[in-house]
Amino acid sequence: MNTTRSTKLHLATGMLTVLLITGCSTKQVPVSVPVALPSSFSMSGTVEQAPSWWLSFNDPMLNELVGQALGNNFSLMSSWDRLSQARAVYRKTSADLFPTLDGEASGSHRAAESDDTTVKTDQLALGLSAQYELDLWGRIGSTTDASLLDMQATEADLDAAAMTLTAEVATTWYQLVEQTCAIRLLEKQIETNMKGLEIVTAQFKTGQVSIADVLQQRQLVESKTGEKIQKEAERKQLEHQLTILLGLVPGAKSYEIPSELTLLPALPETGIPTELIRQRPDIRSAFLAVEAADKRVAAAIADRFPALRFTVSLETSGNYGGDIFSNYIASFASSLVGPLFDGGKRKAEVERTKAVAAEQLHDYAQAILVAAGEVEDALIQEKQQLQYINSLKLQLDLATQSMGQVKERYLKGVENYQRVLSALTSLQALQQSELTAQTNILVNRVQLCRSLGSGWDYSGNLRHI
Repeated sequence: MNTTRSTKLHLATGMLTVLLITGCSTKQVPVSVPVALPSSFSMSGTVEQAPSWWLSFNDPMLNELVGQALGNNFSLMSSWDRLSQARAVYRKTSADLFPTLDGEASGSHRAAESDDTTVKTDQLALGLSAQYELDLWGRIGSTTDASLLDMQATEADLDAAAMTLTAEVATTWYQLVEQTCAIRLLEKQIETNMKGLEIVTAQFKTGQVSIADVLQQRQLVESKTGEKIQKEAERKQLEHQLTILLGLVPGAKSYEIPSELTLLPALPETGIPTELIRQRPDIRSAFLAVEAADKRVAAAIADRFPALRFTVSLETSGNYGGDIFSNYIASFASSLVGPLFDGGKRKAEVERTKAVAAEQLHDYAQAILVAAGEVEDALIQEKQQLQYINSLKLQLDLATQSMGQVKERYLKGVENYQRVLSALTSLQALQQSELTAQTNILVNRVQLCRSLGSGWDYSGNLRHI
């Protein structure tokens, strides 16, 4: 009866303490967008972004490569490992919200001999102890919330890593296609230059031109041959880069390269700049980092207040026989522990966490500005690149006509070889420039899709905890 009254007294005291001191608690201000964004981007298409952005390129080989990279890339696997770590930290931290229960068992054997008589005693002791801290100020809850936000930020980081990987695969693939097409173009140019060399050599033998014309034509052939050698080396390097992105050893995979670059897909809808905050995984991660830092500020402030802890224990002992549960001791204790002097340690921690929160907020603002800048850069680059490609096509048409006219005049003997060589060099350089420009606009579109951050959710199929 006395034990029951004592237990009730402890509970009443504890509840009264809670009611007296829970009037003040740490409150957090919702995180708002720290920068002002325009109402729209400078350009926008009318086509909705594909569920997986790379599908818009209608390139079966690219689709296959992206699928392999998402499944086998080791850097992406490391991102998965970091997510597993964040999940474990969250489960570990959230365990503090629940009571802990410890069990203890001990046994002893004693033998005493007196007057040729041996007395043996066997004892067994069992005990249970439960401890629980009442989260008066939200310290434990804030710490748990922070670890949950960290986990969600790591999920966003995984999304960002996967999106960056797909962009790297697409970029490397189209650069590889460009190098292969450039090699084929050089082979055609070398063939054309060899035919020119045959003509000039025949004219030299008949005394129509000087040896200088022959040597210059030979130099042009060798120049294109040297360019081809360099392109072949660059092509091999790109193959190695792409194979590594797929999680394979360089040289372990061969590629069937198409004879031409894929067509540029229609410009997707860019939406409004504020959508970047929701769509871009790196911005989402930065936002969650701000919220997590804010939670840690609340936890640091709460740590300066007293902590209320409860302990319940039950112990029993006896012989190994049936009397072990006949006698037991039960106890209940509550304690209110608060810091009186710590040399400013807790205050300094509050200041530190506030500074971290301010840093994360600034990083969040910077991430938004960078993202908006990347979209605008990609849009203006595409607009200018399209104009440049149109200019190159016009230049190519004019260079082709000029080459035909100069070559005809040269064969009639009314034009010198320098004009022919200049026209041919200009034409072949423009052919290469057009190929590079077509590749650059594809790569730029890849970067635009990555910058928009829409069209997919890599971690969307994750099991929620």
